[in-house]
Amino acid sequence: MKTSGKALAEKVKQIKESDMLSIRSESLPTWCPGCGYFGIQQGLNNAIQQLGLSHHKIVNVTGIGCAGRYAFFNDAYGLHVVHGRLLPVATGVKMANPELTVFAVGGDGDGLAIGAGHLPHMVRRNVNVNYMLFDNSTFGLTKGQISPTSPIGTVSKASPSGNVDTPLNATLMALSYGATFVARLYAGDPKHNTAIIKEGIKHEGFSIFHFYSSCVTFDKVYKTWNNLKDNVHPLPPTYDHANLKHAIDHVLEDDFSMGIIYKND
Repeated sequence: MKTSGKALAEKVKQIKESDMLSIRSESLPTWCPGCGYFGIQQGLNNAIQQLGLSHHKIVNVTGIGCAGRYAFFNDAYGLHVVHGRLLPVATGVKMANPELTVFAVGGDGDGLAIGAGHLPHMVRRNVNVNYMLFDNSTFGLTKGQISPTSPIGTVSKASPSGNVDTPLNATLMALSYGATFVARLYAGDPKHNTAIIKEGIKHEGFSIFHFYSSCVTFDKVYKTWNNLKDNVHPLPPTYDHANLKHAIDHVLEDDFSMGIIYKND
């Protein structure tokens, strides 16, 4: 269904007159057109606005990579740290001022390669930090090398014969370590993501949000928009969010169910 020019103009006017864009900084996002990170940003920004969080009490700690740019695009405090170290820095920020809402924002390369050793310790300490893991299975900022979540067979300029390593499953890792709030989400559904992110922010403890996203520039085969749309689906209506064993068994069997995988209040 096409939107008329008049209806579109009215929608733009409503957005400008609302408060929904106040969290955005003057720096416009520089991700590739069609990148899934735009949708993740929209879901997170909407959650911040709907919860009425004061922007001066938000700190975005970001790593290196495409996801690391997030802090520049938001009207809040931000720290752009060295590769893989966003979780310990986020821990320090939260310890220094527990009144702050802290978001650790990084990609699969940053968080599951050089930074992977920090995740189990973040989980066991249960620091009240929100970890936004943007997973497009690609080192996009450095031109498309395979990442720790790249499927077997993924071909890149740096791996012309294809990836031979079994990919990591960040959702399963977080559950295995004992994280108290674990969500798996799809970049193409910002409205659903907003509701889940709000639940995670309100959770008293460490929350991890594992976002499936596409890389429209370097991945034309695996995590494409069409493939993700065909495979992602909601959790079953009878799903038990409070049962850790059930959550682990479910993730082992189903790679594409989206929602709150585990929550322990």
